[in-house]
Amino acid sequence: MPNFLLSAIEMLIGIGLLFAGGELFVQGSVTLAIILGIPQLVIGLTVVSLGTSAPELFVSVSSVLKGSDALAVSNVVGSNIFNVLVVLGASALVLPLKVESRLVKRDVPLLLAVSTAVWGMASTGRVTWQSGLALLVALAINTIWEIRTVREEPKESKNAEPEISLEFASNGIIKAILYLLIGILLLGFGSNLLVSGASTSAELLGVSEAIIGLTIVSAGTSMPELITSLVAAIKGRTDLAIGNVVGSSLLNQLLVLSSSAIFAGKLGLNVESILIQRDMPLMILTTLACMPIFWSNGEISRREGGLLILLYILYLTDQALPITLPSWQYKFRLIVLCIVLPLTIISIIYPTLKYWTKVRSKN
Repeated sequence: MPNFLLSAIEMLIGIGLLFAGGELFVQGSVTLAIILGIPQLVIGLTVVSLGTSAPELFVSVSSVLKGSDALAVSNVVGSNIFNVLVVLGASALVLPLKVESRLVKRDVPLLLAVSTAVWGMASTGRVTWQSGLALLVALAINTIWEIRTVREEPKESKNAEPEISLEFASNGIIKAILYLLIGILLLGFGSNLLVSGASTSAELLGVSEAIIGLTIVSAGTSMPELITSLVAAIKGRTDLAIGNVVGSSLLNQLLVLSSSAIFAGKLGLNVESILIQRDMPLMILTTLACMPIFWSNGEISRREGGLLILLYILYLTDQALPITLPSWQYKFRLIVLCIVLPLTIISIIYPTLKYWTKVRSKN
C-alpha cells in the first residue's frame, strides 16, 4: 500500500507540474510571438492550442522514450474521449453551447475523418514513423488552411478564436524566454513523474498501462482544456469552448500521436489490440454522436451536456469493473448494450428529426 500511495502522489504532483508548465509555456510563447510581430489570429490558432496540448505531447513522448507505448497511445485516445464527453458536457452544463461558426461546420467533420484515418493506421497493431510523418504533414496543411480561411469568415466566427492578452508583451523578451524555458522544464519533469507513477500504479494494480492511460493520465493531461472551456462558457464565449475541444482533439492525433510514432523509431508505435477493438472505435463514435446534436437547433443543451457526462461515467465504470467487481462486468455491459445505448441513440436522434421536420414544414 505505501508503494501505491507513493505512485499516486507521483501522479498528482506530475499533473500539477504539467498544468503549471503548460500555463508558463503559453504565457512565454504568446509573449514572444507578440514581440516578434506575429498576428494574434495566428497565435490563437497555433501557439495557444499547442500550449493546452503540451501536457499530452510531453507525457506521450516521455512514455515512448521509456518504452511505454501503450501509455502514449492510450493517453491520446483517452484525452479525446474525455474532451468530447467531459469537457463539452461540463461546459454545456454551465451554459448551453451555441454552434454557429465554421469551427463545427468544418472542423468536426475533419476531426471525424482524422480519427477514422488514425484508427485505420493503427489497425495493423503499429503506427509507423511514416504514418507519423503523414499526420504531421496533415497538421501543417490544416494549420495553413485554418489561417487562410478564417480571414474570409464573418466577424462572429473570427471572434471564436482565443483572445490574446497584450499585457504579456510588456513583460519583455527575456522574461518571455524565461517563462518558456521554465514551462518546458516543468512539462518535462511533470511528464516523467506522471509516467513513472502511472507505470508503477498499473503494475501494482495488476492492470495494463493502457487502462491507466485511458483514465487517470488522460484526465490529468486534459485539465487545461477543461478549465479553458469552462472559463469560456462562463464568459459566454461558447464557440471558443467548442473550438478548444475540437482543436485539442485534432492536435492530439496530428501532433501528439505523430510525434510519438516518430520518436518510437523505425519499428513504430505499438498499439494494443484492446485499443484498436474497443477504445479507438469509441473515440470515433463519441465524435459521431455529437454530429446530430450540432445539427439540431444549433446548440448543445444542458440535458445533452449531462448525457455526455453520464456516458463518460459509464465508460469509467466499465474500465474499473474488471479490477473491482469482475463478475459484474458482463452484466454491466449487457445493461449498457440493451438499455443505455438504445435510449442514448433515441435521445440524440429524436430532437434532430424533430428539428429538421420543423425546418422542412416552414419551407
